[in-house]
Amino acid sequence: MLLLPHSPTSRCWPRLLGALLCTLVLAGCGKDKPAAPAVAGGDPKQGQHLIAQYQCAACHQIPEVPGAHGNAGPPLDAFGHNSYIAGGIPNTPRNLIRWLDNPQAMKPGTLMPDVGVSPEEARHMAAYLYSLE
Repeated sequence: MLLLPHSPTSRCWPRLLGALLCTLVLAGCGKDKPAAPAVAGGDPKQGQHLIAQYQCAACHQIPEVPGAHGNAGPPLDAFGHNSYIAGGIPNTPRNLIRWLDNPQAMKPGTLMPDVGVSPEEARHMAAYLYSLE
């Protein structure tokens, strides 16, 4: 039980209000990043395998993918927390699947090659990318 001073003019009020304000401010600190979106029908484990199979590591650094130390493209760690794909496409599951399936259709002239990923494979790859923290 919190005991309050008898009078609002008491010397304890400023300290009490200050402590309350600090508690409220600090309550919002240290929160984790919002969860990355989930991809309906996507299997992150299969996506990780496909990312290795399609040699995405040749251009990207990708956690948990052997030999993924490429630097031609951006690193993909914590990808799901990025706001945009390729610097201007809103990062949503639908857009990411379309991007992986056919990057040139989404952003003509992009350096990201179309490697022949099917829409189903792109769904699994997107699920993996969104699983990265």
